[in-house]
Amino acid sequence: MVLEIIQLTVYGIVLGSIISLGAIGLSLLYGILRFAHFAHGDVMTVGAYLALAGVTGLGLPIWAASALAVGGGVGLAVLIDQTLYRRLRRTAPVILLIASVGIALILRSLVQFVWGPDTQVYTQELQMPVRLLGIRLKPTQLQIVAGAVILVVILHLFLTRTRTGKAMRAMADNPELARIVGIDTELVVVWTWVIGAALAVAAGIFLGMDTRLQPTMGWHILLPVFAAAILGGIGKPYGAIVGGMVVGIASELSTMVFPPVYKPAVAFALMVVMLLVRPTGLFGAPR
Repeated sequence: MVLEIIQLTVYGIVLGSIISLGAIGLSLLYGILRFAHFAHGDVMTVGAYLALAGVTGLGLPIWAASALAVGGGVGLAVLIDQTLYRRLRRTAPVILLIASVGIALILRSLVQFVWGPDTQVYTQELQMPVRLLGIRLKPTQLQIVAGAVILVVILHLFLTRTRTGKAMRAMADNPELARIVGIDTELVVVWTWVIGAALAVAAGIFLGMDTRLQPTMGWHILLPVFAAAILGGIGKPYGAIVGGMVVGIASELSTMVFPPVYKPAVAFALMVVMLLVRPTGLFGAPR
């Protein structure tokens, strides 16, 4: 029983690493743009399939294909923002939300049209699990956790050590004051999309490495990502990391009691409980 709990906790850390990356991007977008981006999961899907195109179409190793996918995902996100969201920012937030739902449907349909509805994988090679103190781990799972840690460290250094990162934090705290003191808010918005999309693409690729690729993969993980962002405090990137780990570990541990198909219900239950008990999240300021 103890070994099973430890094994599931390790799996939860892997899943939490993926969810955390998506939740960080979602929190950054909400903290600066003040709207819930429902197409975030489908940006993850597009990124995963762009990496697949690099692996199967160009014969690139996964790390090189991932770099190309990040570039493509970032370009797509910035293009969508500049052509659509930018025109709607001064409208009611619900208009932006509805527009993001439409973008999500378009992206999902494009993925299905280009790559088809069938599940796919990055490689057909069998992976022998690595055993560490009785715990089984696939090499790709170790790569996922290591990659997530590296990306989080890079993000932390960017937000705390660079001028653009400090401007993003200032705009998240008070957009009007940031504009008054001379911060280029439009540039900050572009950088927010760049970082949010890059993290979403990375999360999508990691999800594809851990499971399989399918056109609805981003939509299915969107609820856990939102749950993690809300649990940590929507708009709080560091809180999203904790929220992602809590959701990931709780989802995996729940399989000891419930069938795996109910894992999204665990994320939903955590989100509802947090909204009832502490609506601002673990790291949000209490009201």
